[in-house]
This record gives sequence, C-alpha cells and structure tokens, in this order.
Amino acid sequence: MATNTAPALQNLPLEPNSFVGRERDVSDILRLIEAHRVVTLCGVGGIGKTRLALRVAGHATSHFRDGVWLCELSDTTSRKEIITRMATAVGVGEEDGRDLEHTLADVLRSRGLLLVLDNCEHVVADVAAVVERLVALCPDVSFLVTSREPARAPGEAVWRVPPLAVPRPDQDDPCGAEAVRLFVDRARASAHDFTATPERLEVIAEICRRLDGIPLGIELAAARVRLLSVTQIAARLGDRFTVLTSGERGAPARQQTLRAVIDWSHGMLDERERVLLRRLSVFSNWNLDLAERVCADASLPAESLLDLVVSLVDRSLVTVAGEEQGRMRYRLLDTIRQYAAARLDDSGEEEALRLRHREQMLALAEELSRNTVFGHGMAWPQRVDVWYRVLVDYDNLRSALSWSATREDAAEGLRLCVALRPFWMVSGQRAEGAYWTDRFLAMGCADEGLRGQAMVRRAELAWDQRDHARAAHVGEEGLRYCRAAGDDDSVALALNILAMTDMRDRELDRARERLAEAVALTRAVGDPWNEGLALGTQGALAALEGRLDEAGAHYEEALTILRRIDHRWGVGRTLIGQGMVAEARGDLFGADQCFREALDIQRSIGGAPELARCLAGVGRISALQGAVAQAYDYLSESLALCHGTGQRLGVARGLLAIATVARTQGLDAEATVLAGAAAGVRERSGHPPASAPWPLRDGAFAARWEEGRSLDVDEAVKSALRLAETGRAPRRRPQAPDTAPSALTRREHEIALLIGEGMSNRSIAESLFISPATVARHVANIHTKLGFNSRTQIAAWIRDH
Repeated sequence: MATNTAPALQNLPLEPNSFVGRERDVSDILRLIEAHRVVTLCGVGGIGKTRLALRVAGHATSHFRDGVWLCELSDTTSRKEIITRMATAVGVGEEDGRDLEHTLADVLRSRGLLLVLDNCEHVVADVAAVVERLVALCPDVSFLVTSREPARAPGEAVWRVPPLAVPRPDQDDPCGAEAVRLFVDRARASAHDFTATPERLEVIAEICRRLDGIPLGIELAAARVRLLSVTQIAARLGDRFTVLTSGERGAPARQQTLRAVIDWSHGMLDERERVLLRRLSVFSNWNLDLAERVCADASLPAESLLDLVVSLVDRSLVTVAGEEQGRMRYRLLDTIRQYAAARLDDSGEEEALRLRHREQMLALAEELSRNTVFGHGMAWPQRVDVWYRVLVDYDNLRSALSWSATREDAAEGLRLCVALRPFWMVSGQRAEGAYWTDRFLAMGCADEGLRGQAMVRRAELAWDQRDHARAAHVGEEGLRYCRAAGDDDSVALALNILAMTDMRDRELDRARERLAEAVALTRAVGDPWNEGLALGTQGALAALEGRLDEAGAHYEEALTILRRIDHRWGVGRTLIGQGMVAEARGDLFGADQCFREALDIQRSIGGAPELARCLAGVGRISALQGAVAQAYDYLSESLALCHGTGQRLGVARGLLAIATVARTQGLDAEATVLAGAAAGVRERSGHPPASAPWPLRDGAFAARWEEGRSLDVDEAVKSALRLAETGRAPRRRPQAPDTAPSALTRREHEIALLIGEGMSNRSIAESLFISPATVARHVANIHTKLGFNSRTQIAAWIRDH
C-alpha cells in the first residue's frame, strides 16, 4: 500500500470573495515571518486581521515543508482547549497516559510548519504560554497570531494592522485607494449592474473617509447598494457619524467608528431581521434546520427564517461558511457576533435561547449515543451520518458544555458527557471528555443513576488513557450506582471495563465472572451491542490464557452479532483481536483476511491508533508469507501514522516490526540499530520492554544496539523508512512502458495518475465525484493489469513513465 496517511499541506478555508488591497502588507508580513517565529497581527475588531492572516498564510505555504494550519480559538476558554484545537489542526492525537501538550510538542519538534492562531484576545495569556513552550521545543515551528492585543510571547514581532488607504479630499482619481476599490468590489457583488461613475466615486470616497478605512464598515455599507443609492448611504452615515457618540466613550476612535457603522447597519434592519440576528449569536456556526429549531417562535415563524437569513447574508451581517453533509452552514464574524450577543443580552432573551440551544445539542448528542449502541434495524450509514453531524456541530456542543458549567447545571452537563462518550472515544479526544466529565461530577448530582452512567463512561475513558487505577476505582463506584438504578446497559458496560482492568491485574477468575454476568445480562435484555463487546473481551481473556481455539470462537460469535446489527466500528475492533489470535495459531490466511477487512473499515472511519494496528497486522502477515516489499509498504505506513499522530508505543512497535523483516533479509546490523531504537523509545516513554528480547543485542552487535538506543524518535523513524525503502525486494516493472497505458481504461489511467500524486482512495473519490468503493475496484484492476501488488508500485510506475 502506498502511504495514505501523508499529511496535507494546509487546512485554510477557501476565500469567500476577492481579496482587495493590502498587497504591500502581505509582502511585509511574509518577510517578518521569515525573520521572526512569532508574528502577531493586532488591531480593532473589523480591521481585517483574520482575512489578512489567511492571505499571508496562503502565500506562506511553499515556505514551510509541512504546510500551514489554521486554528480558530474564538470560543476557547482554557489552555487545555487551546492545546486540543492546535493538536486537532495538525493531526496529532492523544497518547495513552500522557498529557496532550507533551505529545503535541514531541510531534512538532521535527516539523516545519506555520500555525495560524486566530481570535486570541480573550485567551491571550494562555496562548502566549503555549506558544512560548512550543517555540522553545520545536525549532522549525512558527506562529501567526491574530488578536486585539499583542500576545507578548518572547521574540514576538507585532504588526499593527492599519485601515485601508482612503483617498485624500483633493485626490483627482480616488479609484487607486484601497478602501474605494473594496467598496466598489463589494457593491458589484451585491448588485451586479453597479457601475462606478465619476459622480459615484466622489461619494464613495467620502463614505470611505467617514468609515476610517475599516474594511468591515465598508463592506456593510457597500452591501446596501441594492436598496440605497451611494448618495443615500452617505447621507445616512453623515447623520450617524457627525459626532461619534456610539460605543464606549473611552474606546479608540476607530473602535467607536466600527460600533457606529454596525449600529447604523443594524438600525436599517426590520424588526424580524434584528430579532434573528441577535438570536443567531448563540451559535458558533449553524445550518438552516438548526436555526429554525432554536430561533423560531410565534413572533418569528420557522418558515420565514430562510428569507431572513438570505437578507442578512446580502447585508454582509451573516457569512456563508460552506456546505457540510448537503446543507449550507453560516456564521457570524466575531465582531458581529459580539455585537449581536450584546443585543441578545439587552433583550432579556438570552437564557431562553441558550436553553433551546442546549436542548438541541442534547438531542443531537443523545441521538449519537442511541445510534452507537442501538441493536437491530439501523444500517451503518445511518450511524455514520449522526457521527458526522456531531463532528460538524462540535463547537456548538462545546458551547453548550461551557454554558452548562458556568451555570453549574450538573445534570444537563452529565447528560451531555454521557451522550458524547462515543464521539470522544472514536475521535481520540478522550482527554477533553475526561475534563468535562470530571468537572460536572465534581459539582454533585442528585440523580445517582445519571451520576453512575457518567462514572462508567469516565472509567472507559480512563481505561483508554491507560489510567487503569482510575478506571477500576471509578468503574466500581459507577457500577454500584447503575445496579441500584436498574440501568442494565451501563451495568454491562461497567462489567466489561472492570473485566479488562482485572485482566491487566491478572485477576483472571474475577474477570471471567464479570464477563459471564455481562453476557447473561445482555442476552436477557436483548442488548446485542454490549453482548458483542463482552464476547470480544472473553476472546481476549481466552487468548491471554493461551486458549486460542476458544478465543477464536468467542471472537467469531462477537462478529456474528456485530455484523447482524451492521456495526462496522465494533466489527473492525473485533477483527483486530481475531486476526491476532489467527496469527498466533499460525493461520496466516485467516489473519490476513481479518486485518485487511479491519483495515478497510478503519480507513473509512479514520481512527489513527486502530488504523495503525491494522496496517501493522497486514505488514507482519505479508512478511510471514514472503511478500517482503508489501510488508515494508504496510509497516512503513503504520510507522509514519504513529509518528505523525504522536503514538510513541506504536512507533516502538513499528520500528521493531521493520527490524524483524530486515533481519529475515540478512540485514542484521541495520535491523539491530532499529531494534535498539525501539527499546530506547519504550524506555523514554515509560513503557515496559517488548515481550520477546531482541536476539542480536550482545557481542558483535552490542555497539549497534546502543547506537539505536541513543537515537531520538525522529532519527529512528527516518532510519526505519530508509531501511524499508532499500530493503524492498525488486519490483516487477512493465515490459513495454510506451504501450502499458493502453492496458488501462481511461478512468483507470486517471486514477493511477492521482495515486502517483499520493492521493488516498477517499481523496480520489472526492476529486472525481465517485464512491471510494468504485475507486477501490479500479485500483484492483490496475494491480491485475500491470502485475503490481501495492500502491507504491503504481506510484513508482507513474513517476517513471
């Protein structure tokens, strides 16, 4: 397999409209970024900091070998949330038993990238602390920050974002001024027949001067040309701005001007538009369905919201954020959102809107929870659909959690935590889930059944974080509450978690009893999801005790149940266990089938740790079957994925796996260096040594072993990937390169070219507007026609021919 886990080079959004002016600013800031590792763009709201930062970042992509990454921080409230957002932006996952900040620093230490931290003023001290630490530890990472005040990080260069240039009163041709160019551009976008006559240009120049060249103010004014002439706009601005009395009296003049232009634009809305605008401030972003459920009432009927949203978009008060799952999503610029939130507070509606917002977020989260464990009658695409809806609305869910915590609404907060547990588990955000659950549990909750549910889910998070003592303690207490409440689902889940802690502590008889109880309970109440989990854990227990045939039978029974309810995530997890049992029994064909099916499932879901385990499994079996080149391909991809997401134990295992394959080729010295490096990674990360000692670590190989142990993780990974590349067996090349393409269909050749560019099946499918399954079929045909067995061979053939 070619590497499908190579990182993209940026996550910047598409520009919603043309970028006007500031050409010199962009060039100057790019030079600042070359000279300083922390550059902060400062200025009042609406001055254009974010748009300028995104423009600079787009130009800077080629200057950073690992790309540029946007991290939006407008709704963060703590250092932990900042770290989580940054890790998500660059694709770093949580590492079991370790603080995410340390994992992030380790991964970024070898990367050369630019992080764009947007809207930081409300958490500027925490941002400065995180940036200072990463600058010290990661020599090739730079930061571009936007804030209304400097971050004051060491070595920071501050760029005060100026207003757009406005024409002088005596200037003959105002068209060259940036502010006028922006007004004309946005006016034409609003009214396509708008023409900039000399008479209009004189009035536009005056409007831009009155607005102090503030881009947001100019855009709001230009959006009115569909309803008003530029002369009418200027007259209304004149009435408003003759004396700047809007906003706070002590605020800077430009801030007063911005407040005044937003007041003016707000004042031109009709009453229903004003009501909707202030109500929309409860969202981080939204689609029309969500807005109808939260914002509509008797005074603002749901059927009227589409026209009102379109009207607010036309007036540049609402921004189109893009399309997700076939639905357009919208957002408010941070400055507009703050203004609208103040209007909502003044109206006395805030609590009612926040409650409605939380009610919708609870409904979404609890639908996810039900779909995760629901038994019969639900196809896998339905389960995936709600998971993606949670992903899209996760910032809104965070807002609901934060608001509930501020009010100390323990019960509602715990309900959210219980429901979001599947999302936190699959997406790898276990630390965030643990943070919120602990916070609400500490408040106390009169509903002991709900408290028990939350404690059981908290135990599961602790288990996945390798905090086994906490998993056992919290799990036992949660089990007691759930038994008392008659919550069979949670009792079964608790028994499964506690059985796993028993297995780790070698309390195997107790684990066996718990699992037997869990299976009996789930069968009695008709709970196939938890029954499948318990059977899978019974398989793991039997394998631990060396009863491999029994283990295989348990896994097979679990798979039958999970396939019957079409729960592919559960199937994928179970297949990994079954594959390991087959491998231990010497059933290479069966193991290969398990790992490959699990790999297909994990690629579609995107869970990095499980995906890495599947890749490693296929790689090991390929090596045992004599397919050395294919083994190196899969093991290299697994190693790169673990390294890129900060999974040090996975890195150690990957190094050792590649070393093992290299040893079969007689590359003993090189293999011993890698095996020593694997041991060093384990030692430094606090993990126990590998179960089987490396046989070539003494005598003539002692120096090589110590050489490997001294390598840092980045050098070790590079060495392993180099060794895998040189150790691959000779590939079969096409005999007639000039005529080989004719063996492929036009579509197959098109897909081969995209594979040569390093694109995954999912990316190819999105690019060609076909399904991933169709891409997979074409790839299989390419392999057959050209005599290849890996994507790497296809890519090499494309490069050569």
